[in-house]
Amino acid sequence: MIHVINGPNLNLLGKREPDIYGTRSLNDICEKLAKHAAESSKKICFFQSNHEGALIDYMQKLGPADGVILNPGALAHTSIALRDCIAAIEATVLEVHISNISAREEFRKTSIITPVCCGVIAGLGADVYRLALSWFIERE
Repeated sequence: MIHVINGPNLNLLGKREPDIYGTRSLNDICEKLAKHAAESSKKICFFQSNHEGALIDYMQKLGPADGVILNPGALAHTSIALRDCIAAIEATVLEVHISNISAREEFRKTSIITPVCCGVIAGLGADVYRLALSWFIERE
């Protein structure tokens, strides 16, 4: 199973700072991913929360065969608890960011979860999700 997990404020995609995050809603992105997964006969599910603990609780239930496309939002820069969760679980976690966090404000340039993820795709708009899903599909 591939899990697409989105953190705080990503439910506002399409409305929130469209010059940075684009005009596609999270629902639009999920619908496209679901189609892409179905074409490849892969099971996919979606989860979004504005609460750090809910994200951690969800991820702790995943198994070693699960893949995770994680857009942690601002938690990438602040959440040691989320970092520790990723380090503790056996699921493969691929970090994604719609914007290029390295080219943004100083406080966004470092993701503390990157060292415990298998990789990062950032700065390519909503396409980061499709690229991450393609990576999971092709690696099996």
